[in-house]
Amino acid sequence: MIYLRRHNYSHIWLSAIILLLAVTPAHGMRLINVELLFEISDQLNQPSDVAVSKDGRIYVVDGVNNRIRIYNPQGTPISALGTPGDGEGEFKYPLGIDIDDAGRIYVADSGNHRVQIFDRKGAFISQINLPGTKAHPADPTDLVVDDTRNRCYVVDNDNHRILVYDLAGLKLINEYGKPGTGKREFRYPFLIALDKNNYLYIVDVINTRVQELNPEGAFVNFIGGWGVEKGEFFRPKGVALDQQGRIYVSDSYMGVIQIFESTGNFFAALGESATNRVKKFKTPVGIFIDHQNRLYIVEMYANKVSVYRLVGETESN
Repeated sequence: MIYLRRHNYSHIWLSAIILLLAVTPAHGMRLINVELLFEISDQLNQPSDVAVSKDGRIYVVDGVNNRIRIYNPQGTPISALGTPGDGEGEFKYPLGIDIDDAGRIYVADSGNHRVQIFDRKGAFISQINLPGTKAHPADPTDLVVDDTRNRCYVVDNDNHRILVYDLAGLKLINEYGKPGTGKREFRYPFLIALDKNNYLYIVDVINTRVQELNPEGAFVNFIGGWGVEKGEFFRPKGVALDQQGRIYVSDSYMGVIQIFESTGNFFAALGESATNRVKKFKTPVGIFIDHQNRLYIVEMYANKVSVYRLVGETESN
């Protein structure tokens, strides 16, 4: 298991009874409902993240198989990128992915302590070898590209920080964060997203929150916190933003997706339009919202990516 191997979770397990109570939807909760468009389950093995290019191609990180699977906008397989190894175009447990405006593919190659960059056809371009610390080698779990500033922000999970690279020269220009529970402090940050103003949203897993920083790394806001009520997390993993600037956060243990306003206040839970109740997923991890307002959800232990249409707001039964 490429996620759980990283941390000792024994001190934070709750009983099954608490978990069952936590995922029972409260009456009158606002929902953003979805309708399933299609599923991708093409021999995936514990997928972790998903990204969609401007031309609609779907890229899925198939980490245990050490490859990136590529699909057309309807979910039909096109090709695969990568094989096991440490050479160019080879991976060792890749975890995160992003696509820039030119269609270049950036992969957080976790086990090889680097970010690899490919053109839209999958040809290797370059790599960023990430520096470790005295405590740990670099452990990249995700990244996001800021096209306007020509920067790349890389999540270094084991070292509890964000590395900032200038893409023109692939040079490290800054780092944000350190271990801890305060502002600009992290405990095993995991996935990351960027809003239209280039603010960063970082899933701070063991601190059970999303932390918002501005492009220069200044603290802006905490979203969520530990708990089992609405607006709280048990084990957050993925984050994405919709066209209204709302923040979607997946909770891998609770099996739900919660939505927050840009202020950080709880707004809604993702719902099932057929039942008008909170929708449950099997270990949701990476999530993505494309320009057509389609929502992509990686369900790690279900070994699939589910693609939904957002259909509007209601209140749960």
